[in-house]
Order: sequence, then C-alpha cells, then structure tokens
Amino acid sequence: MIQVAVLGYGTVGSGVVEVINTNSSSINKKAGEEINIKYVLDLRDFPGDPVQEKIVHDFDIILNDPEIRIIAEVMGGVEPAYTFTKKALLAGKSVCTSNKELVARHGAELLQIARENNSNYLFEASCGGGIPIIRPLNSSLTADEIDEITGILNGTTNYILTEMFEKGSDFADVLKEAQDKGYAERNPEADVEGYDACRKIAILSSLAFGRQVSFEDIYTEGITGITAADIKYVKAMGKTVKLLAYSRKVDGNIYAMVAPEIVGVDDPLYSVNGVFNAIFVHGNVLGDAMFYGSGAGKLPTASAVAADIVDEARHLNKNIMSFWSPEKLELADISSSAKKFFVRVKGNPETDLEKVRTIFGMVQPIVLPEQEGEFGFITDVMSEAAYKEKAEQYGEVINRIRVR
Repeated sequence: MIQVAVLGYGTVGSGVVEVINTNSSSINKKAGEEINIKYVLDLRDFPGDPVQEKIVHDFDIILNDPEIRIIAEVMGGVEPAYTFTKKALLAGKSVCTSNKELVARHGAELLQIARENNSNYLFEASCGGGIPIIRPLNSSLTADEIDEITGILNGTTNYILTEMFEKGSDFADVLKEAQDKGYAERNPEADVEGYDACRKIAILSSLAFGRQVSFEDIYTEGITGITAADIKYVKAMGKTVKLLAYSRKVDGNIYAMVAPEIVGVDDPLYSVNGVFNAIFVHGNVLGDAMFYGSGAGKLPTASAVAADIVDEARHLNKNIMSFWSPEKLELADISSSAKKFFVRVKGNPETDLEKVRTIFGMVQPIVLPEQEGEFGFITDVMSEAAYKEKAEQYGEVINRIRVR
C-alpha cells in the first residue's frame, strides 16, 4: 500500500479525494499497488465529512511519517506551499501539484531537488486543468524542437469572449453572468487581466525551451478592453476573438505574449468555445498538434492530479521528469515582433481613409453603417513598434486587436 497525503481540502483537494475514492479499483490497478489517502492537511475541520478522520493541521506530522511516499499539494499560492514542497522533496517524498503560481516561480529549483533526491515533482494539472500537456512535452515530444506553443489557457476568459460573441453583450454584463454561474471568481482579476494564462505559458515555455521563462517578463494584456462594438467588427470579418498565450521562436529569437487576438475560421483554435481550453504545439518534426479539453474545474483538475499520483506511485525512487535549467531565458523585445492589427479609428471612411493609408500603408477597410463616426481596418504585417508609432501619428484610435 502506498500512503498519500493531500495538502488542502478546497475545491481541487476535495476533488482529488473524490477521484481516488470513486475510481479506486482502476487507479490501484494502474498504479500496481493500492493507493490510500492517509492524511489531509487543512486549517479547518470538516465535521460530518468522512475526510475528518484524516484531517491534520500540522504539516510536520506528514513530513515525519515514513509511510507517506507521495504528497499532492493543492493549496495554491506560493507560501506555505513552497516551503512544504521543498521540505517534502528534500525528505525523498514525491510531490504533485496543480499550483501554477508556485511552478512558474520555483519550478526549476523544485525539479532539481526532486532529481537529486530520486523523487518526482509533477505538475500536469498546473497548465491545462484536465488537458494532458506536460506529459507529452516531457516524453512524447522530446524528439522535436518545439518552435511554437499557443494556447487558450483560461476557461473564464474564453467563456466570457464566447458569450460576448454569441449574444453581443458587453464585457461587464457577461462577467457578472459568469460570476453568478460560478465560472468566474468574485475577484476575477487573475483571469480577466491575463495573469493566470501568463503563468501557464511561462511553465510550458520553460519546459519546451529548457530554460527559465519568467512570467514577469511576458507582455500580458487581458480582455477588459474588448467591447461589444469590437465584437461587431470581428463578426463582420467572419472571425472571432480569443485570449491567446503564446511563445514562439522566430529567427533564433523567442517571443512570448498574452493578449486577445482575432482568429479566423481556418484556425484550429477558432472552434474552442465556452470554458474549454486548447493548446497548439508546433515542432520541427511533428508539425502541428493540438490538445483540447476541459481546462479547469474541480474534477478535471483533480483527475490530472490523481494521474500524477499514479505516475509517482509507479516510479518510486526513480526520477522521470525532465527539468529546465534555472538559467534565465531572455525573451526578445516584443516591440520587434510582427503581425497584422485590426484598428478602430474615429472618422469617416470617405474622407479619412486616405489619411489612414498615408500613415498605415495599404489596409483592408471594414465599415459598419451602425457605427457612426468611426470605421475599422486591418493593417498589413508590421512590428509592434511600427504600429505604435503609426497609431500615435493618426491620433484618434479607439481600439486595436492583434490578428493571428
């Protein structure tokens, strides 16, 4: 029997307990040995819940118990999760986690400690919820040179943008609806400002490129500036808008960004709607691959944590996870990255389109009769710096969205 401890009995922690109890027969068969949850660490008690008999309030009870071989850290936040994880790995215990913030900040160090102590630090649930992506990057795709990872990595923002697109509603109205349905937190900042997706792409990029990609270095823009009027223009183009997180190698430089982008019908990410997530990977040998599924939620995330527990149970005293170097990967200045831009400007297309073309070059105008006093256009490919300079020169830009 392999004894396991779960740190945190919140949404994901209770889900891990539920998954292991519900699917115990198949999980034990796949692990090759019976998996048993011996302890659950939480500050609270849960009277009436069968888990109460396993509840402990002192991490040292878990740390000092030689029977505990695997710990599932689902507390969230950096501390005390970092301290607990480091102590566990130094003691030779394996740890798995859904904690993207901790992995993004300390992943390289914790992977190295696990390697030195013949244990494992696994974090499949940290980037795509129930979508398997870490394991493929770590094993199936190791023969490839990955040159692009692009993902819809946040279910809340994807739900909001999908609802705005389908109903023509404003951001604030859809956000409230998402909160009422439990798809968005009361404080949704981490989701709607892109911070959650930023941490996830930092982890995926670190694994793909083998060096530390600091999330603080990634240009991040959320969806709060997207309006119902923007969506009308995008619909008129026959396209949609997604919050995309990407890292891409171009001519030896690596660019990373989180921002809304306009996506066409031929793009595999076009049809990823609602709370679903998808991760597109391009390798120099593989070509294109996409991983799709439920990117968040109690049971999908808990399922990924439970899968890591099984993997660690099958590889006790044997390190299986590749690691990325703590050496920092210097990202290229985003101002030199290039793409097309959709731009909304004040003015009349009959009198002001010539001015637009003088400044921006050849553009594809988009005019909506109901949007009086303004019009839109799509530029040719240009750098971020060039766009900024031209927008300042025009002077009456309402909004701009990048075009994938």
